[in-house]
Amino acid sequence: MNTNAKLLTSFIATILFSACSNDNGKADGYGNFEATEITVSAEATGKLLAFDVEEGDRLAEGQVVGYIDTIQLSLKKAQLQASRQKIMASSSSVLSQIGVYREQERTLTVERDRILRLMRDSAATQRQLDDVEGRLSVLQRQIASVRAQNASVLSELESLEAQVAQIEDQIKKSIITNPQAGTVLIKYAEPGEVTAFGKPLYKIGKLDDMILRVYVSETQLPSLTIGKQVDVRIDDAEGMRTLPGTITWISSSAEFTPKVIQTREERVNLVYAVKVHVKHDGALKIGMPGEMWIK
Repeated sequence: MNTNAKLLTSFIATILFSACSNDNGKADGYGNFEATEITVSAEATGKLLAFDVEEGDRLAEGQVVGYIDTIQLSLKKAQLQASRQKIMASSSSVLSQIGVYREQERTLTVERDRILRLMRDSAATQRQLDDVEGRLSVLQRQIASVRAQNASVLSELESLEAQVAQIEDQIKKSIITNPQAGTVLIKYAEPGEVTAFGKPLYKIGKLDDMILRVYVSETQLPSLTIGKQVDVRIDDAEGMRTLPGTITWISSSAEFTPKVIQTREERVNLVYAVKVHVKHDGALKIGMPGEMWIK
């Protein structure tokens, strides 16, 4: 093969290689790393008697990290329970009285039936029957009155039961339980402080799995699909470090490029947000810049 042929072959090979690679030296997407963050807030009001949380701690889901003073709640619960016992005793007395009336009602019913049989044999008078039925009617009205009284007592008892359950729920929520496994990012409170319902206590992030949110142009969308494997590059002491990534979400609507991305000219372009899932290996931080390279 002569020199010209060799040069032509080398030139063609260079063109083919360039056509199959990203030869402009730019990534296909730029962005920053995110993590699933949760701000844990107090669900009760009172003094933080214990709060074992420090920034950087790794907490397990369901782990108890502190508790809020519950003395006043416990005293109120004891007061409600005493009232409940008193009402239950009153209800028991009412029910006992109804039992006595019921027994009298059965006796009068038997007496009325006996008089009715005697009247068929002309051995009893109408006056005797009217007397028994009159006493039976009065007794039935007394039973109805006592029942109404007991219904009021039971209603009050149900109200107390609901209040006790509410206090128990507040006491339970005074125990600070971590909602998800992760790393404490920010601590907002200290033991001994008085907190209130809804006041932030700490922020926890799920750092085992990080998300790189990048922005791509409309022309890049056809080459992107959910589940597609891409390369993620981050700054390293020796240059750039490559990590495997998986596209987990693609925005369905365009937006203007965030100001933190690239030049002013590029910031006015309409782009689509893309989330790339990256397994955290200890080098990634929230807010850290990253690049997406389509394989």
